Parts: sequence; structure tokens; C-alpha cells
Amino acid sequence: MNRKYIYPLVIIIVTVALYYADDFFEKDTNSVENSSSTAQRNSEEFNDSFLPASTTGAIVKHNFFTLSYSEKDEQAEWVAYELNRNDLAKNEFERPYFIEDRSVKTYSADWRNYKNSGYDRGHLCPAGDRRFSFEAYNETFLTSNISPQNHDFNAGIWNRLEQKVRFWAEKYDGVYVVTGGVLKGNMKTIGDENVSVPNEFYKIVVDASEGNYKAIAFLIPNKSSSESFYNYAISINEIEAKTGIDFFPNLPDSVETNLEQMVDLKAWGKK
Repeated sequence: MNRKYIYPLVIIIVTVALYYADDFFEKDTNSVENSSSTAQRNSEEFNDSFLPASTTGAIVKHNFFTLSYSEKDEQAEWVAYELNRNDLAKNEFERPYFIEDRSVKTYSADWRNYKNSGYDRGHLCPAGDRRFSFEAYNETFLTSNISPQNHDFNAGIWNRLEQKVRFWAEKYDGVYVVTGGVLKGNMKTIGDENVSVPNEFYKIVVDASEGNYKAIAFLIPNKSSSESFYNYAISINEIEAKTGIDFFPNLPDSVETNLEQMVDLKAWGKK
């Protein structure tokens, strides 16, 4: 090609590239600003009084949930979040890939540990609780938010309990949730990183509406069950004894004591 044509062509290509580059960076900057705004809003809404103590010292605050990571078990010992009535959405998002959580100093386990293990990559903060935005939904696919779960457990009794929590969030205009596997005792491991397989999972739900605090807690074996999850309701004190976790140390002592000994199914609509 003649040189007199090459130089104008190069100038045109560079000009077009710079135009689209500016557009890209503008979009990227807007995305970061929106993310920051969303994170700030969420942080303001969440009441840290309902965060458990960490036995590992590895607390990570994400935009839409907080966790305490156990490196030796390659998963969270607990995940805590608030589920508000206006969080309950049915948006359908493309399911993202699971990725390591780089906010965990030691990094969370690679998702490949679960491959062909016979266990589901079970969400602790359910993706279904974070359908109000793609950012929130996507965050639940960090591997710090998953734990090995028996498939029938994950798709059965645990799923039914998750749906009930959404019902309570609607009924009481928001609840606080703390959940995780019991990382104690003799546990199987999976994958090259020896991810612990909890024998039991717990879920604690607190209603703080109108200042009338009440709690309900469950400890359910990690296996198939056709039973009602209500059959596995126990006190928070019992879960503390199992896990070694102090769940609500930031609440006033009188409130904490009352919540942690409470087992009142009727207060939660069980007839």
C-alpha cells in the first residue's frame, strides 16, 4: 500500500480506538462509583450489633454479607446478613462462575475442590436472597460463601428453610440471619485443599422489629431428610456449645441472654 494512504489510515484507527477507550473507561468509572454507593448504602443499613464473634480473627465485610473465614476448614465459620422486605426480588440473572474471595487474606478455596466430590457447592448466604441486584447476586458466588452440602439436604430441607426465612423477612419487614456449618468433630474433607465437610449446618434468624427481639435457631444434619425443619429447632446456646462461637456479644446482656435461650416456635407461626 502507498505510504500516502497508510498514514491517514493509522490516524483514523487511533482516533476510533481512543474514542471507544474513553467510552469504556467512563463506563468502568461509573460502575465503580455505583458499586461504592451501593456498598455504602448497605453498610449503613446493616446493624453490626448482630454480628457474631470470630474465633479465627478473619472477618471479611463484603457489600451484602459479612463472614468469618476458617482457613483450616477452607470455608466460613459463619456468614451474617440482613434480609429486608425490599430485598425480596425475583430477578433472573445469568448464573456466574464461582471465584476465589481475594478479600480473604489466605484466599478462599478453589471451586475445583468440589468437582466430582459428591457434594454441592452450598451457598451460605443464598443467591435467592440477593436477587435485587446483579452485584449482590454475583457476590454470593464467592467461594468463601459456600460449603460442601449433601445434594438432597441442599435441595430439600435446607432449601425449605431458606424459603421460610424469606417468608419471615416479608412478614416482619426484615430479619437478621447467621448461618454456617459446624466446623467441629470428625469431618470428611474434599479436594486438594482439604475442604471440611460439616456434619451439621445451623441457621439463626432474629426479628428485631419494633424493638421486640425474638430468635429462632436450627441445627440440621447434612443429609437427606423429609422431616420438618421445625423438628431441628434448638436454642442459640446449644449452637454456641457445638460451635464455640459467641453469636451476639454486641447486644445488651439482657437482650442476648433472652435471645440465646429462646425456643418459641409459636412466636414464629408454628401451630
